[in-house]
Amino acid sequence: MSRRWLFADQLGPHFLDDRHQPVLLIESHSVFRRRVFHRQKAHLVLSALRHRAADLGDQARYVRAETYREGLRKAGEPVDVCHPTSRRARSFVQGLDDVTVLPPRGFITGLDDFAGWADARRGTLRLDDFYRFARQHHGVLVAGDEPEGGRWSFDADNREPPPKEADRLDVPAPPAITEDEIDAEVRHDLDRMAAEGVRFVGRDGPRLFPATVTEANARLRHFVKHRLATFGPYEDAMLTDDPFMAHSMLSSSFNLGLLDPLAAVRAAEKAYRSRQAPLASVEGFIRQVLGWRDFVWNLYWYFDAGYRGSNRLVARRTVPDWWQDLDADAVRARCLSDILAGVRDRGWTHHIPRLMVLGNYALQRGWRPAELVDWFHRSFVDGYEWVMTVNVVGMSQYADLGRMSTKPYASGGAYINRMSDYCGGCPYDPKRRVGEKACPFTAGYWMFLDRVRGTLPSNARMARSLKQLDRLRDLAEVKAQEKRRGDRAP
Repeated sequence: MSRRWLFADQLGPHFLDDRHQPVLLIESHSVFRRRVFHRQKAHLVLSALRHRAADLGDQARYVRAETYREGLRKAGEPVDVCHPTSRRARSFVQGLDDVTVLPPRGFITGLDDFAGWADARRGTLRLDDFYRFARQHHGVLVAGDEPEGGRWSFDADNREPPPKEADRLDVPAPPAITEDEIDAEVRHDLDRMAAEGVRFVGRDGPRLFPATVTEANARLRHFVKHRLATFGPYEDAMLTDDPFMAHSMLSSSFNLGLLDPLAAVRAAEKAYRSRQAPLASVEGFIRQVLGWRDFVWNLYWYFDAGYRGSNRLVARRTVPDWWQDLDADAVRARCLSDILAGVRDRGWTHHIPRLMVLGNYALQRGWRPAELVDWFHRSFVDGYEWVMTVNVVGMSQYADLGRMSTKPYASGGAYINRMSDYCGGCPYDPKRRVGEKACPFTAGYWMFLDRVRGTLPSNARMARSLKQLDRLRDLAEVKAQEKRRGDRAP
């Protein structure tokens, strides 16, 4: 049996053909010299890689090198490798003489099956359509040919605002991570790199996310038993003092390859069938994993390599330094300050802060999508090239003009006020678009619509907002105000 080379995002047992298969793990340092990563992301990746080597023992050969090419030379033997998760890595391994490239693992719907589905759609690619296909194709939450509960999506039931007067959701915290000597060694090595001039962003801190298969499975079991039922209704809600809400906190585990996504889907489905969790919550979680995660992965490969550079809204402004450096203390807007601090302190926020606060703000200001892809990739513990390209370019920044989504995810302060507790105590008023108390999201929303109205495709979902734009008597004042504000931290 050939030796299997595992990248640092291919660490679970489902990337091996046999539990006794010999393994090669390469710790490459050049990536940290080329790009500025979040300190906690660097820690998690190195910790996971070294923990996997420790778990495998003599079964694994662990090589530390400046580059993967140097590591392969040190290994000195032919290897095979599962299809990597970025175009750059795929091109690299395909150009090597002693490396056999196998089909992808770590995802549910195969590239060929997706391409067959997508080709038949003639360019109209939407999550809802793919999700129905995937549920039927894999036999998930179906009774015969029909969906459980008579509906394919319970999304409308899963949009509750946070409970009034509550600081936190009433759910048990996920299992705590206990660091060990491997984590201590990683922290020491990162300190040494920093002393040698390697730059990181964000704060160091205790490891919050699983670095082993055992830790990841424990968190999955805990989520299904204690948090899944509450996840659904509040999956779009935000609370200042509860950054994790009832979310699974498993995205980094899926993206490191520690968890098999289909196994997680089946575990959630079993919870519904055994009446441990309601259908709406189970369906909401499955839609995120079987639906959205696989949709984004497959679109990354289905779209051509130029998709990452899409910028059809002609967003030309550079992402400012305060954002790049995660300088949350420079921000007065309560929602943006708290969420940017969450990225700084944890390297993670759940999907609504990412989309409706961070992405929304950047979309309104016209920051370059490719720069945002890079920022999300480097700043989040679960960020990878394949994840962020489609999520940011297609969904968050609408830079492809709707190849995979129906409208821009732009909103004013009213949405944030409804779905969070951030607006209470904020120096800005979500109802105001002009003046000292003008909410930067509310003013920014109308500025954005005015900027892109001639570029947006005809879309019934945007028609009402564009009619409102025509009736704004203070639009010139809004635009002048936002021009003065520029890209300073709000």
